[in-house]
Amino acid sequence: MISTFIFDPLFPVIVVLAIATVVLLVIVISMHLKLRRFLIGIDSENIKDSLTFVGSGLKELESFRTEMETYLTTVESRLKKSVQSVHTVRFNPFQGQGAGGNQSFATAFLNEHGDGVIVSSLYGRDHVSVFAKPVKNHASEHELSDEEKEALESAKMKLTE
Repeated sequence: MISTFIFDPLFPVIVVLAIATVVLLVIVISMHLKLRRFLIGIDSENIKDSLTFVGSGLKELESFRTEMETYLTTVESRLKKSVQSVHTVRFNPFQGQGAGGNQSFATAFLNEHGDGVIVSSLYGRDHVSVFAKPVKNHASEHELSDEEKEALESAKMKLTE
Protein backbone atom coordinates (compact mmCIF):
# COMPACT_ATOMS: atom_id res chain seq x y z
CA MET A 1 0.00 0.00 0.00
CA ILE A 2 2.90 2.38 0.69
CA SER A 3 4.35 1.79 -2.72
CA THR A 4 1.02 2.60 -4.36
CA PHE A 5 0.73 5.87 -2.39
CA ILE A 6 4.17 7.11 -3.51
CA PHE A 7 3.32 6.45 -7.13
CA ASP A 8 -0.12 7.92 -6.80
CA PRO A 9 -0.64 10.68 -9.40
CA LEU A 10 -2.06 12.99 -6.67
CA PHE A 11 1.07 12.75 -4.51
CA PRO A 12 2.99 15.60 -6.25
CA VAL A 13 -0.11 17.80 -6.01
CA ILE A 14 -0.40 17.10 -2.26
CA VAL A 15 3.29 17.92 -1.71
CA VAL A 16 2.97 21.20 -3.65
CA LEU A 17 -0.17 22.11 -1.67
CA ALA A 18 1.60 21.31 1.65
CA ILE A 19 4.57 23.50 0.71
CA ALA A 20 2.22 26.28 -0.43
CA THR A 21 0.34 26.01 2.88
CA VAL A 22 3.58 26.35 4.89
CA VAL A 23 4.70 29.34 2.78
CA LEU A 24 1.33 31.04 3.17
CA LEU A 25 1.39 30.38 6.94
CA VAL A 26 4.82 32.07 7.20
CA ILE A 27 3.54 35.06 5.18
CA VAL A 28 0.44 35.39 7.41
CA ILE A 29 2.54 35.27 10.59
CA SER A 30 4.96 37.84 9.18
CA MET A 31 2.09 40.17 8.19
CA HIS A 32 0.54 39.76 11.64
CA LEU A 33 3.81 40.78 13.34
CA LYS A 34 4.19 43.81 11.05
CA LEU A 35 0.59 44.83 11.75
CA ARG A 36 1.18 44.59 15.53
CA ARG A 37 4.19 46.90 15.23
CA PHE A 38 2.17 49.30 13.09
CA LEU A 39 -0.75 49.39 15.53
CA ILE A 40 1.43 50.87 18.31
CA GLY A 41 0.77 49.46 21.73
CA ILE A 42 -0.32 46.10 22.98
CA ASP A 43 -3.98 47.04 23.45
CA SER A 44 -4.46 48.51 19.97
CA GLU A 45 -6.95 46.51 17.98
CA ASN A 46 -7.45 48.79 15.00
CA ILE A 47 -5.76 51.55 13.10
CA LYS A 48 -8.01 54.21 14.68
CA ASP A 49 -6.42 53.61 18.10
CA SER A 50 -2.96 53.95 16.60
CA LEU A 51 -3.79 57.16 14.76
CA THR A 52 -5.34 58.65 17.92
CA PHE A 53 -2.19 57.80 19.87
CA VAL A 54 0.08 59.32 17.22
CA GLY A 55 -2.16 62.41 16.96
CA SER A 56 -1.97 63.10 20.69
CA GLY A 57 1.81 62.78 20.58
CA LEU A 58 1.93 65.19 17.64
CA LYS A 59 -0.15 67.78 19.53
CA GLU A 60 2.23 67.55 22.50
CA LEU A 61 5.21 67.95 20.18
CA GLU A 62 3.68 71.02 18.49
CA SER A 63 2.97 72.58 21.90
CA PHE A 64 6.54 71.93 23.01
CA ARG A 65 7.89 73.43 19.77
CA THR A 66 5.83 76.61 20.27
CA GLU A 67 7.08 76.96 23.86
CA MET A 68 10.69 76.45 22.75
CA GLU A 69 10.39 79.06 19.97
CA THR A 70 9.03 81.60 22.47
CA TYR A 71 11.76 80.78 24.97
CA LEU A 72 14.54 80.99 22.38
CA THR A 73 13.24 84.35 21.16
CA THR A 74 13.45 85.79 24.67
CA VAL A 75 16.88 84.25 25.24
CA GLU A 76 18.15 85.73 21.97
CA SER A 77 16.89 89.21 22.86
CA ARG A 78 18.52 88.98 26.31
CA LEU A 79 21.75 87.70 24.79
CA LYS A 80 22.02 90.72 22.49
CA LYS A 81 21.94 92.96 25.57
CA SER A 82 24.54 90.97 27.49
CA VAL A 83 28.29 91.62 27.51
CA GLN A 84 29.80 89.79 24.58
CA SER A 85 33.22 91.36 24.28
CA VAL A 86 35.73 92.33 26.95
CA HIS A 87 39.24 93.65 26.49
CA THR A 88 41.73 94.93 29.08
CA VAL A 89 44.78 97.09 28.52
CA ARG A 90 47.31 97.33 31.37
CA PHE A 91 49.65 100.29 31.52
CA ASN A 92 51.89 102.47 33.70
CA PRO A 93 50.65 106.07 33.76
CA PHE A 94 53.77 107.31 35.61
CA GLN A 95 56.51 105.76 33.47
CA GLY A 96 59.25 108.23 34.22
CA GLN A 97 58.72 108.25 37.98
CA GLY A 98 58.79 104.50 38.68
CA ALA A 99 55.54 104.73 40.65
CA GLY A 100 52.66 102.38 39.99
CA GLY A 101 54.14 99.76 37.67
CA ASN A 102 51.66 98.20 35.22
CA GLN A 103 48.91 98.09 37.82
CA SER A 104 46.67 100.59 36.01
CA PHE A 105 44.18 99.30 33.46
CA ALA A 106 41.38 100.17 31.07
CA THR A 107 38.72 97.53 30.37
CA ALA A 108 35.95 97.81 27.79
CA PHE A 109 32.72 95.78 28.19
CA LEU A 110 30.50 95.77 25.06
CA ASN A 111 27.29 94.07 23.97
CA GLU A 112 26.34 93.10 20.42
CA HIS A 113 25.19 96.64 19.60
CA GLY A 114 28.43 98.24 20.83
CA ASP A 115 26.87 99.55 24.02
CA GLY A 116 28.53 99.13 27.39
CA VAL A 117 31.10 100.74 29.65
CA ILE A 118 34.80 101.38 29.92
CA VAL A 119 36.18 100.96 33.43
CA SER A 120 39.66 102.33 34.02
CA SER A 121 41.88 102.55 37.04
CA LEU A 122 44.96 104.65 37.73
CA TYR A 123 47.17 103.10 40.37
CA GLY A 124 49.76 105.12 42.27
CA ARG A 125 51.65 104.55 45.52
CA ASP A 126 49.43 106.88 47.46
CA HIS A 127 46.08 106.51 45.75
CA VAL A 128 43.92 104.57 43.29
CA SER A 129 41.39 106.27 41.04
CA VAL A 130 38.63 104.37 39.25
CA PHE A 131 36.64 105.79 36.34
CA ALA A 132 33.63 104.48 34.42
CA LYS A 133 32.63 105.92 31.06
CA PRO A 134 29.47 104.82 29.24
CA VAL A 135 29.74 103.61 25.65
CA LYS A 136 26.94 103.88 23.09
CA ASN A 137 27.34 102.45 19.58
CA HIS A 138 31.12 101.96 19.98
CA ALA A 139 31.71 105.56 21.12
CA SER A 140 31.74 107.51 24.38
CA GLU A 141 30.55 111.05 24.91
CA HIS A 142 33.41 111.45 27.42
CA GLU A 143 37.00 111.99 26.34
CA LEU A 144 38.93 108.72 26.28
CA SER A 145 42.60 108.19 27.07
CA ASP A 146 44.79 106.35 24.56
CA GLU A 147 44.56 103.15 26.64
CA GLU A 148 40.76 103.42 26.86
CA LYS A 149 40.58 103.94 23.07
CA GLU A 150 42.77 100.87 22.57
CA ALA A 151 40.58 98.77 24.89
CA LEU A 152 37.43 99.97 23.09
CA GLU A 153 38.84 99.23 19.62
CA SER A 154 40.07 95.78 20.65
CA ALA A 155 36.69 94.92 22.18
CA LYS A 156 34.97 96.17 19.01
CA MET A 157 37.23 93.96 16.86
CA LYS A 158 36.37 90.92 18.99
CA LEU A 159 32.67 91.48 18.25
CA THR A 160 33.23 91.16 14.49
CA GLU A 161 35.28 87.95 14.76
